Amino acid sequence: MNVLKKLMMATAAVAISASAAMAERYVMITHTQGTDPFWPVVEKGGRDAAAAVGATLEYNFDVSGDMAAMAKLIEAAAASQPDGIIVSLPDAAALGPAIKAAVADGIPVITMNSGLESSAELGALMHVGQPERLAGEKAGGRAKAEGVTKGLCLNQEAFNTALVDRCTGYFDGLGGDLNMIDVSNDPAQIETRTAAALQADESIDGVLAVGPHVCEAAIKAIKDVGAKVHLACFDLSPGVMDMIENGDAAFTIDQQQRLQGYMPVIVLHLYNNHAGLLPGANIPSGPGFVDKSNAASVKALAGVDR
Repeated sequence: MNVLKKLMMATAAVAISASAAMAERYVMITHTQGTDPFWPVVEKGGRDAAAAVGATLEYNFDVSGDMAAMAKLIEAAAASQPDGIIVSLPDAAALGPAIKAAVADGIPVITMNSGLESSAELGALMHVGQPERLAGEKAGGRAKAEGVTKGLCLNQEAFNTALVDRCTGYFDGLGGDLNMIDVSNDPAQIETRTAAALQADESIDGVLAVGPHVCEAAIKAIKDVGAKVHLACFDLSPGVMDMIENGDAAFTIDQQQRLQGYMPVIVLHLYNNHAGLLPGANIPSGPGFVDKSNAASVKALAGVDR
């Protein structure tokens, strides 16, 4: 019995070792400067999905937010021959060649968050994210219904086409010409540049901040200059939830970024293990509104799973 037991244990150990060696490995690469609270939720979604299917996930970003550096991360990921790459696509011109090269090497790629319009032409299997211009249009339409007549859009990443789409959509819904300023990702610069814009044009009565940390900095500028404006945000954070409950912000657009991290891993797992099984279309993760009517129900998840 002891010999049989030892044999069974040895066989189990070999099976476990083989299973570990064959575990799928996915690489997720996103654009960020390390200051945006949005991305840890995306990363958590990806890691939770990898754990659910028994895969491993590597998460990478370049702290500078530089697109050339991000392209190099994509190239390095492809060279390691992972089972799939998940990548945000804020600048298709800068990142496209690296993505095309990965696809040409036989690596399945899914884009997420930004770059919906360019995803297919670069060879990606699909895209997971919200239609950004539509999201901005919905924000602008609601702002107009709530009394805004002249808007200002705060963009923290001038290179990011998705954020430009949000601002453009806002003015599609609101009416009027695009009025967008680059505020950077630095909270002090966001405050300074927002305050300067409001002081330069006192007729502005609506502000859209296309990132949660931008919204949190913008309210400080609005209060410092004593402006009376309708403030709307994109994405969730504990600070934004407090602002909505306190009446400092009218609403935020929720693109459910956990889905943007979670779903690509699940789709790649199905694709790799079930003869190319894929959804029949891209997966829209938003947009949806969070305001005073539903903020309490999602507040505990802000910055964690929402």
